[in-house]
Formats: sequence, C-alpha cells, structure tokens
Amino acid sequence: MGRRNITQVSDFILMGLTDSEEILLVLFTLFLLIYLMTVLGNMGMILIICLDPQLHSPMYFFLSHLSFLDLSYSSVITPKTLANLLTSSKYVSYLNCFTQLYFFVFLGATECVLLSSTAYDRYAAICSPLRYPVVMSTRRCCSLVFGSYLIGFIDTSVSVPCMSRLHFCNSNEIYHFYCDGRAIFSLSCTDTRSIEIIIFISAGSTLLVSLTTTSVSYPSILSTILKITSTSGKQKAFSTCASHLLAVTIFYGTMIFTYLKPSKSYSLGKDQVASVFYTIVIPMLNTLIYSLRNKEVKSALSKVMQKRKDSKQLK
Repeated sequence: MGRRNITQVSDFILMGLTDSEEILLVLFTLFLLIYLMTVLGNMGMILIICLDPQLHSPMYFFLSHLSFLDLSYSSVITPKTLANLLTSSKYVSYLNCFTQLYFFVFLGATECVLLSSTAYDRYAAICSPLRYPVVMSTRRCCSLVFGSYLIGFIDTSVSVPCMSRLHFCNSNEIYHFYCDGRAIFSLSCTDTRSIEIIIFISAGSTLLVSLTTTSVSYPSILSTILKITSTSGKQKAFSTCASHLLAVTIFYGTMIFTYLKPSKSYSLGKDQVASVFYTIVIPMLNTLIYSLRNKEVKSALSKVMQKRKDSKQLK
C-alpha cells in the first residue's frame, strides 16, 4: 500500500458555483437582493412581534426565534458567498471554514427542533384550546426554545470537532460556495466511515424526533379543524397551520434530500442547487410565508405604519 501525502491544510479554496463572469454578476445581484429581503423581512418580523402586544403569544414567541435563526443562518453563509462572487481570491482559512460550519450546523439543528416545537404549539392551541394557556405557559415556551438551542449546540459540538480531525491529501479545493460538510468529507484521504456514522446518528436523531413530533401533531390538528363548524374559525385555523406546514415541508425536504443519503451519492450540481435553496432562499421565504398568509401580522404591520405616519404628522 503506497504512502499518501497526508497534510493538515492551513486554508481552503471555495470553488463556488461557476467560473463565468457574466453568471457570477447575475448571481451576485440575485443573492444580494434575496439577502436584503431576508434581513429586512426577519428583522421587521421580530420588531413587529416585540412592538404589538396582541402578538405576545406562544406562537409568535416561537416565530420571533425562527426569524432570528433564519436571519443568523443566512448571515453565516451569504456575506462570504457575496464576497467570493466579486473577488478572485476565494481562500478561507481552516479556522474560519470550520467556524462557519460550526454555526451553520448549530443554527440548522436548532431551527429543525424549533419547527417541531411550533407544531406542538399548534396542536395544543387547536386540539386543547381551553387548556392552551396552561399547556403553553411562559415557562414551557422558554423551556422548548432553550431545549432547541441546547440540542443544536450538542449536535454541532459532536459533528464539527469530529470533522476537524480529518486529514487531507494534496487538494484543498472545496467544490462548493461555502464550507459544506459533505464537500469537506470528499477531500479527506483518511477513512471517514466512523465519523460519518457518528454524524448521521447525531443529525438523524434530531431530524427523526422533530419529524415524528410534527407528523404526530398534524393528523390530530387536521382532524380537529375538520370538526369545526364555523367557516371563519376553520379558515383561520387552516391558514395558520398551512403556513407552518409549508415552511416545515420546505425545510425538512431540502435537508433530507441533501444530507440523509450516502456520501457516494453526492452530486455536485444537484446538491449545490439544493444548498442555495436552503441557505439563501428559505430564510427569505419563511418570512413571506408567515407574513403574507397571516392577517394578524399584516394588521400589526398596518398599525405600526399608521403610528409612524401619525407621529410624523404631529411633528
């Protein structure tokens, strides 16, 4: 068995999405617009929820944290991607690469668990409305949010340190637009099976518990909604749940497609498209899904705009 040139690289090169300057300019413009919409949308959502007392409920408490996670999630990836689209130097240090990966896994796992907590909240609100204030007390809500962040922290503290111990042979070129775990695995010249199994168990357990919670909650929710006699009540319940279910389907769907499959099935083109979708597009979509389909949010936004208009007229 021949010797391999095993080395600990000091930096990586992010090869990006394409080499065409015309396409790079189009992608930069598109990603910049999406990122600005993500920042404004999620910050606006957090601000509206904080300012309007009518939105001080468990559902919007979870939604404010989801907005914070989407904003942070996008900010971990998009600014560096935008910089690489404009510059010829695509180097990223070893430390910065794994720091980006650390926060990426942390925020992604946290959002995964928090989405299931939101499903539980909808279950309690629709299936047990009289007991809802007791079931979803302030203490319970804070515990669920804290638990989501804790699980995210545990996931990333297991996965990323394991990956940082990999050795790399000759190449330090990551064929991706950010420090993706699967792309980093492909550079390693050491046996990665044991580390992949550990990560698969860690990430898979988090996803499985979250999916199970959501899957168990929604049949009961839909069954209860169908029993509501009031048309307006039925429409309101459907609207709220449809927004959450759409966000859950998009988030879980892309995650499963990208990560819960064998490393040998890694496809550069397909996985990059999926990665663009869940790292850059989804954080913007979630705000649109929750705001445009929610009358309470639109009403709160109108109130905030009206107050601002009235204050200007007084001056």
